[in-house]
Amino acid sequence: EKGVVEDRIMFRGYGVAMVGIGVIKQSTANTIAVSDATKALTAKLEKSLPEGMEISQSYDAAVFIKASIAEVYKTLFIAIGCVIFVIYMFLGSVRAMIIPAVTVPVSIIASFIMIFAFGFSINLLTLLALVLAIGLVVDDAIVMLENIVRRIEEKNETPLVAAYKGARQVGFAVIATTLVLIAVFVPITFLEGDIGRLFTEFALTIAAAVAFSSLVALTLVPVLASKILKKQDDKKSNLVLDKVNKTFDYLRRGYMTILIKCLRLPVIMIAIFAILIGATAWLYPNVTQEFTPKEDRGAFFIMVNAPEGSSFNYIEEYMDEIETRLMPYVDSGEFKRLLVRAPRGFGSIENFNSGSIIIILEDWADRRSAFTIMDEVRGKLSDLPGIRAFPVMRQGLGGGTQKPVQFVIGGATYEELAEWRDIILEKIEENNPGFDGLDSDYKETRPQIDFTVNYDRAADLGVSIQDIGETLQTMMGGKNITTFLDNGEEYNVVVEGERSIQTSFSDIQSIYVRSSTTGQLIPLSNLVSISEYGAAESLSRYNRIRAITLESNLAEGYALGDALAHLEGLVREHLPDNAVIDYKGQSRDFMTSGSSIIFVFLLGLAVVFLVLAAQFESYVHPMVIMLTVPLATGGGLLGLYIFGGTLNIYSQIGLIMLVGLAAKNGILIVEFANQLRDEGVEFSKALINACEIRFRPILMTGLTTIAGTLPLIITSGAGAETRESIGIVVLWGVTAATFFTLFIVPSAYSILARKTTSPNAVAQQLEREKS
Repeated sequence: EKGVVEDRIMFRGYGVAMVGIGVIKQSTANTIAVSDATKALTAKLEKSLPEGMEISQSYDAAVFIKASIAEVYKTLFIAIGCVIFVIYMFLGSVRAMIIPAVTVPVSIIASFIMIFAFGFSINLLTLLALVLAIGLVVDDAIVMLENIVRRIEEKNETPLVAAYKGARQVGFAVIATTLVLIAVFVPITFLEGDIGRLFTEFALTIAAAVAFSSLVALTLVPVLASKILKKQDDKKSNLVLDKVNKTFDYLRRGYMTILIKCLRLPVIMIAIFAILIGATAWLYPNVTQEFTPKEDRGAFFIMVNAPEGSSFNYIEEYMDEIETRLMPYVDSGEFKRLLVRAPRGFGSIENFNSGSIIIILEDWADRRSAFTIMDEVRGKLSDLPGIRAFPVMRQGLGGGTQKPVQFVIGGATYEELAEWRDIILEKIEENNPGFDGLDSDYKETRPQIDFTVNYDRAADLGVSIQDIGETLQTMMGGKNITTFLDNGEEYNVVVEGERSIQTSFSDIQSIYVRSSTTGQLIPLSNLVSISEYGAAESLSRYNRIRAITLESNLAEGYALGDALAHLEGLVREHLPDNAVIDYKGQSRDFMTSGSSIIFVFLLGLAVVFLVLAAQFESYVHPMVIMLTVPLATGGGLLGLYIFGGTLNIYSQIGLIMLVGLAAKNGILIVEFANQLRDEGVEFSKALINACEIRFRPILMTGLTTIAGTLPLIITSGAGAETRESIGIVVLWGVTAATFFTLFIVPSAYSILARKTTSPNAVAQQLEREKS
């Protein structure tokens, strides 16, 4: 016999028998490149296939990646259009709009120099960084342009003179805001593990875009302004510009009226600031936390588990039933492919009690949400009594097809761990419906047979222990006895018992062994006593201690952070103090990333403060500027709270970004107030004039950032959940930062900075002393 062919395998698509071939990429390989190469090879192979045979693509991880990248490209162009539109509405002139609009393609294209230099690829995170950079790269150009235009209109300077003096006037502010933003993004590279490697590309890409935008604002913008802009007298009447100016003048007058009242009531402003800080502190623990937002990736799996020891025929019947129940989704057009496989394992198969179903969904625009479909499928399969079937969506970071909850409990013995497991499962069943398909990796459900040999009787009858063992091995399993060659190929010769006598416990009783002394066949039941019991399939250790893992999916609306906190609370409340807690998979990534993000956030605050302190040569001015950071953070958290978002790795990156975005506006006010004071303007008047003059660029930069972020929220399709998560934080955070900067920073400057001086004032004093 030429080997043994295992025929206890099923693989079907649409009810048609198939053969599955899996292509697994290496860890350093590019998913899209592997997918394209596989398709190219498939096209070549199809030409040589026999008639009636074809190769069909089933699950392809590159489909979601390609669709996500296409959506990000779409978002990128929408963001550019939104930003340019906002610039035009503020400036009311195509001629003036061209100048900051040019900085967008220049800065974005220049960013690819850094992407190439660092060896990064064009992926979802680098493209997301470029989308977020759209609203940032025009900020410096807007500040520069607005100051030049103001000097042309108010001081009647020529475009060349206004460009020169205006650039010198705001040059320090442009450099300061750029260094602050870069100082915020660089600490993200300190994140550890896979998350750190991924978000390093994100951080350095957006930092490169901001750096190039600053260079463009300091060089190209003044040059273009000197050549393109015209004096007010030379302009014809512009309906849009007149409307914009009237609206802005109305807003400016209202702002100045409110600001003067705020400056006269510092106690009230301090109280308002304290209330806002308290609201932010309340929001943080009340926003749901998870590792990553759940993404509709266009395909999901159904994991099917039968009782331990189940036969292939047993699982096959249930897989047929599941396939029948799901076929209507194919007919309705929501399922593109339906693939059924049993057992789930590959290679040498020992257990036949599992199966899997791969469901490829139609395009995102042609169907309902995948999670809605998964909930519906879960309900359709919940009444199957002999199996447990649960759908799971593969996720991008730390996900795979594992359940998100991976909670490890360690102890001294497995018997003790089993008791603790039962306690936890009972408590969860009593009062927590948020866990879906809760299970453990230690289940005493695998049938085991214990043979106890009667040595004296076996010796009397002339039967050796080796004969008993080899007989059991051959009849109940199979044994390689030799090999033979055929046409240069070597084959195993396997001897095994008929499968028809391997189906029940009683079949073992009918096995005979031959006596070496008499040659007679002796029933095995006369030589051994047989007992049956249940045991765990495997005994796991984690961090060198005996452990079991509780794993579960999560019901809709129940976050991973809440689930892990609940499990930890149950362990502390109901288990002894020697119970050890740990985490695996996505749960471990969630726990470790939380502490890493907090460290990076605090590091970003420290770096920004030190950068500002070095630039302003003062500790007071940086403190005044950074007072809006917690308020911007509160705005981002409020957005998540209102829209039901979660605090995850992407939204936390957004919160880190807000450190720089919030400080940017404060720099404009503080730096210009210092300039006016250096020129001899009285403190209060300098502060009020700085707020009035900087009101327009602060509004413009805030609205352009919001406009660049808005497409992240309103777009749909592949990867929309990730883009929306970071978009909500940035949009609401920038909105809060822009509003509160206009009132909190002037109030704080009025209270704290009266006795301070700027570096320019010190230099001027030294010059006067020398002269």
